[in-house]
Formats: sequence, C-alpha cells, structure tokens
Amino acid sequence: MTEQINYSEQENKLASLGIKAYLMTSMLVFSLMMLAGVTMRAAQGTFIEIGADLFYQIMTVHGAGMVGTAGLGGTAVLWYFLRKYINLSSKVLWVNFAIFLVGVVLILSSIFVGKFAGAWTFLYPLPAKSMGVWSVESAAVFMLGLLLIGTGFLILYLDIGIKLIKKYGNLGNALGLPVVFGMKPVDPDHPTTVVAATMVLIVNFIGIAAGAVVLVLCLFNLYQPDYELDPLLIKNLIYFFGHVFINATIYSAVTAVYELLPKYTGRPWKVSKPFYYAWAAASLMVMAVYPHHLLMDFVMPPWLLVIGQILSYCSGIPVLAVTAYGALMIVYRSGIKWDLCSSMLLLSMFGWAGGVIPAIIDATVTVNKVMHNTMWVPGHFHFYLVLGLLPMIIGFCSYLAANSQPSKAGAIGKLAFTTYFVGAMGLILTFLASGADSVPRRWAVHLPEWQYLSQLGAIAGSMVLIGFLIFTLQNLARLPKAKI
Repeated sequence: MTEQINYSEQENKLASLGIKAYLMTSMLVFSLMMLAGVTMRAAQGTFIEIGADLFYQIMTVHGAGMVGTAGLGGTAVLWYFLRKYINLSSKVLWVNFAIFLVGVVLILSSIFVGKFAGAWTFLYPLPAKSMGVWSVESAAVFMLGLLLIGTGFLILYLDIGIKLIKKYGNLGNALGLPVVFGMKPVDPDHPTTVVAATMVLIVNFIGIAAGAVVLVLCLFNLYQPDYELDPLLIKNLIYFFGHVFINATIYSAVTAVYELLPKYTGRPWKVSKPFYYAWAAASLMVMAVYPHHLLMDFVMPPWLLVIGQILSYCSGIPVLAVTAYGALMIVYRSGIKWDLCSSMLLLSMFGWAGGVIPAIIDATVTVNKVMHNTMWVPGHFHFYLVLGLLPMIIGFCSYLAANSQPSKAGAIGKLAFTTYFVGAMGLILTFLASGADSVPRRWAVHLPEWQYLSQLGAIAGSMVLIGFLIFTLQNLARLPKAKI
C-alpha cells in the first residue's frame, strides 16, 4: 500500500514549483494580514486614527485573507506528503492556485475599491443593505471571489478523492473504517497522511459545497431582492462552511507533525486502533459542532444547540489526544536535535491543545450568552492559528528550505522564535482578558477603559509580525533554491 509513486521529471518540476508558490504566497499574505491585525488593534488603542469605514474594510480583508491563506498553506503541506502515496496531478495543483489568485483579486477589489465591509461572514441581509456604504456590485464581487476560491479547492479535492478511491477502493478503506468496525486488523504501514487527507477531503468537500450553495443564493438575492432568503438557514450554512473550512486547515497541516517528527527522532509514527477511531470520530464531529456559534439564536432547534454544546466539549479530544500524545512519546528521550522545524512542530501541539480551552469555555451556554460577542472569541481562534496552524506551516517551510536536512537554529532564528512566541502569548492573553472584561468584538472604537488592552495587543501583535517577518524573509531567500 505504500509503494513508491513514480513521477516524470516534468511532473516533479511542476510539483516543486507549485509547493513553493503556495508556501511563498502564504507567507507573504500572512505577513500582510498580520499587519492588518496590528493596525486594527492600534486603532482601537488610539495609537493611530483611521476612519470606521476603513477599519471595517481592514477587518473584512483580515478575516477573509487569513481563512483563505490558511487553506492555501495547509493544503500545500498535505499535498506535498500525500503525493508520496497516491498519484496526484501537479496541473490540478496549479489550477487551484490560479483560481485562488483570481478570487483574491476580486475580493481585494470589492473591499478597497468597492468599499465592501460586511466581514468575511457576509451574514444575510447585510451585504444588500449597506446604507449606501458599498454597492450591490461590490458585495457581488466579494461573494464571487469567495465562490471562485471554493471552486478551486473543490477541483483539487476531486482529484485527491479520485486518486484515493483508485488506490484504496473507497474512502472508507483510506480512512480506516474497516478497522474501526472490526472487519480488518490494523495495518501498521497504512500512512497517517492518507487517513488525515481522507478526513479533510470528506469534511471540506461537504463544507465548501455548502458554502457554494449559500453564496449562489446570496448572489441571486442581491439582484432579485424580492427573492427573500431564510436568515437562520443562511447563517447555519455560512457557519457550517466557515467552521469546517478553518478546522480543516489545521487537520491538513498536522501531517507535517506525522511525517517530520519521525525523521528527527528516528521513531516511526505507526497507526493504531485509537488513531483510526480518533480520525473517524473527528470526521463526524467537525461537521456537527458548528451550532456552538449559534447558541444565542434562540429560534434554533434546541436539539441542535444541545449537540453544539456537547460536541464542543468532545470534538477536540480524539485527534488532538492521539496527535499530541503521539508527538510527546516520539520526542521523549529520543535525543532529538532541535532546530526551527522541530521546535515549531512541537510548539504547534501546545497551540492546538491550548486553543481548545477557551473554545470549550465559550461553548458553555451560560458563558456564551455573556462572552460570545466579545474579544474572547478572537482570543481562542488566534490561539489555534498563531500557535497551532502557523507553526506547522513555518516548520514545514523551514524543513524544505534546508533541503530536507535538519539544520541548527542560528541566533537570528532563536530570536525570531522567542519574539514570535512571546508576542503570540501576549496577543492571545490581551484578547482573552478583553473578553473576560466584556469588551465587544468587531467594534472600531473602544471606550477609554478598554484601550490599554488594545494597546498591549498592538505591541504584542507587532512582536508576532516581526518574528514572522524574519521567518518569511529567511524562507523567501532559501525556498526558491530548495530541492523538493
């Protein structure tokens, strides 16, 4: 099942250039989105002054940009490792990249030319009712950009799905369901990356398809306002799509942990029954947990809200438990040589595990009704992304930049790591402290008694940006020459 896939020289060259394009684009856009985030915190803290209209435009591009780029970076990691086990098409990889860039141009145009500022969630009926701030055409261009990006990812997942079925017979076999149901014994050589990729394929294909449906409906409504939509249905579809997509990014990038830590420690990462159980459970939970975003929508069916709360407590446990525990066991007394890649991969386990805690707290109804629309929420998802997902991508970039050979971390690398980590913790804690103090999220102007936390957040965010810029500049200088 793990025989070597033979690619032509041209195919390998296209794949190498594609992976580099994905990663270098991701690093550059992440840097710009971090700058946007620091700008918002600085404005809230009165370090700088920008108009409310511009603030909400920046907030919109920051949200859409971070989510989309997280998908691009996570996909690069997953695709790189997955092509070792199934025969993936480099042309499809490039098709997705080209469509992604067109979508980005449309989104940027809608925001900074068309003044669209309805947030990446574009909740109905806001896009069509801007009170003259932006036009219907601007909202349509924004949605069309999102729709194009989703279409590109669907094409890529279609290629992955076809190749998985061709090799393993069906997606159930690739995910390991015969082992879960006791029909087959554990195959210790079944690739961990194949299991992760199958889960990501299933949930994200469904999630993006739901997002495409809601985007088409909203586009139709923009030009046919008499065709009214059900606001609650649209909100459910948007949050289902958004929650699945952003979670799938970290499930994609975690393959770097499965594939690279064994190289550093000399210990294989074998699949097991708990591993199969965890990924099978996550395939269902990650799609059913989104109602925790709707706990304050009292018209929601009660059973859905109950599911949302219960699964919020459970959803992070299966995969995180086997991954974090497995990472610690592989590293323990292994004599691992620490460099930027290995350090970042282990840091990502802390970020993923730590980000669960504020998420679970917020998913409790009695807490949620007070804190859901506060800065607590960006605190928990910045924990996931800044200390969970991004370290996986940074570590992967560092591994490739070193031509797949572990290298010692230099003084600049250690400084960047420390600056990034300290800044990230500071940023996250200011968000969580603001939320605990009931500071609302998505507000351009903060009251004087809130501003000191925004100021601390701007300083901490600047540290994150500085550390990340060092990583980015190092990778931009080394990745083009790397042999992939």
